[in-house]
Amino acid sequence: MLAPLLAIAPAAISWSPKVALVMVICNVIAIAIGKATIKHPNVGAQLPNATLFGGMSHAALLGTTSFGHLLGIGAIQGLASRGVL
Repeated sequence: MLAPLLAIAPAAISWSPKVALVMVICNVIAIAIGKATIKHPNVGAQLPNATLFGGMSHAALLGTTSFGHLLGIGAIQGLASRGVL
């Protein structure tokens, strides 16, 4: 009963430096988007070195990197299905 569903599922991608680079780039893009769009990025607990992340708070950084991981998952799956990764 599950065999047809498993047959159409994409194969899992193994880790490689290319996969890591795509994830890092997606997280940098998400931090840039967050820095430009979050209305109050410095409200809440501050990071030990906030200047490294543009003065963002812990919550803003956590939110932007979570968004970056979502972007990264989509980019990795999309690039893998195209045969790039």
